[in-house]
Amino acid sequence: MTTHGPDPAAGLTPPPGCPAHALGAGTPRRIHGPEAERDPRALYEELRRRHGPVAPVLLHGDLPAWIVLGHRENLEVMRSPSRFSNDSRLWRMFEEGRVPADSPLRPMVEWQPLCVFTDGAEHERLRSAVRDGLEQFDRRGVRRYVIRYTDQLVDGFAAEGRADLIEDFAEKLPMLVMTQLFGMPEEYGPHLVDATLDLMKGTETAVASNEFVVGTLRTLMERKKADPGQDFASRLIGHEAGLTDDEVLEHLRLVLISANETTVNLMANTLRLVLTDRRFRANLAGGHMTLPDALEQVLWDDPPLSAITGRWATGDTVLGGQRIRAGDMLLLGLAAGNVDPEIRPDLDRPLLGNRAHLSFSSGPHECPGQDIGRAIADTGVDTLLSRLPDLRLAVPEGELRWSASWLSKRLAALPVEFTPPASAAVPSGAGAPKDFASTVPGPLPAQVPGPPSGAADAPRAPAPARRSRWSAFFRSAD
Repeated sequence: MTTHGPDPAAGLTPPPGCPAHALGAGTPRRIHGPEAERDPRALYEELRRRHGPVAPVLLHGDLPAWIVLGHRENLEVMRSPSRFSNDSRLWRMFEEGRVPADSPLRPMVEWQPLCVFTDGAEHERLRSAVRDGLEQFDRRGVRRYVIRYTDQLVDGFAAEGRADLIEDFAEKLPMLVMTQLFGMPEEYGPHLVDATLDLMKGTETAVASNEFVVGTLRTLMERKKADPGQDFASRLIGHEAGLTDDEVLEHLRLVLISANETTVNLMANTLRLVLTDRRFRANLAGGHMTLPDALEQVLWDDPPLSAITGRWATGDTVLGGQRIRAGDMLLLGLAAGNVDPEIRPDLDRPLLGNRAHLSFSSGPHECPGQDIGRAIADTGVDTLLSRLPDLRLAVPEGELRWSASWLSKRLAALPVEFTPPASAAVPSGAGAPKDFASTVPGPLPAQVPGPPSGAADAPRAPAPARRSRWSAFFRSAD
């Protein structure tokens, strides 16, 4: 079993109320910081070996919590809101005043009037508006947008014969598609791509970028009140659940950012496997695995988020053999649960079409936009490989690097090279499909500094459906 060497929390005395006291298991491991984030999977397996399916850990500021490592135990927490609530106001650390005002935990766990922090009737009221707003979209229409923007992005770098599929492709495509589903004018896409990336990376301008995102969404909301359309923003505003302006704005931001982050990681992880794993590639090439099957395999083995916050115990209870106290925080260990030896004794065995992974959660808070995320990733990767059939990794696999945090692990870059196609441009045609997108231009908010100005390329006709598009890529790759 791989370990991380000396325990980074060695020598610390567990604070009062720490799960380690109740367990008598010694000092718990920190789940954040360079040592823990260097190899999260090894850390999870060490915790599983030491404590079983539920383990005590330390968060930022050495605040105690539990991480759920077992697949069955994760489902138990996800599907039992009466025992494990999404209401972070229950956290005993808040009640005891032990979470500093500048704690990096606050942006993720401080209660807000969002569906992700509510349970019961209030949760269903807010979630119903989000769910209905996302379910109105025809998947074929979503795929038309994905093909269109994939073609535009590929056109931007195809003549170079080289690209970074993270910076030039995966980080841009989901946001460009989502802005159209939100009913935004065409020119909003590039601005929000830059601002959201800046926000998620936590740079010095992240606060200004967040203000830009919020300002853009507020502008969109006001426009849609006056001129509603068949889009996500209009559906939230007009939904019978009766969301307030603040609730509409906060759920627009929640869906935009969460959908982008998870889909970027899913696409990056899938492309890495296609380019580096011969067995994975052979299964696709030989017809033993479809691309949707491949996405599900990635969601099992390398989920977009390795863990998520959080659930809070509503009372004293027992989970995975551990005594959980009322007010304890539990992290849902998605990556660890997906490789639980109780359900996957052989990790090399393909799980074709099996969607029992934890990557989109389960129970009342299961991700309502997962099918849209799948459509963006599936169609985007498929179209990219069709456009560039001899795509290959430009550096040795061992030189690939990741940027990790305590909740996710993201591929930092995926440099590739290929033969520039004879024509990098897709012929112009009938323009963008108008079933979702706004046709009325509107100004970007000017109250905060935004990302560099620039507009998306002119609309292009959706590319025709492509069948059996993998053969050329796999012949060149092998």
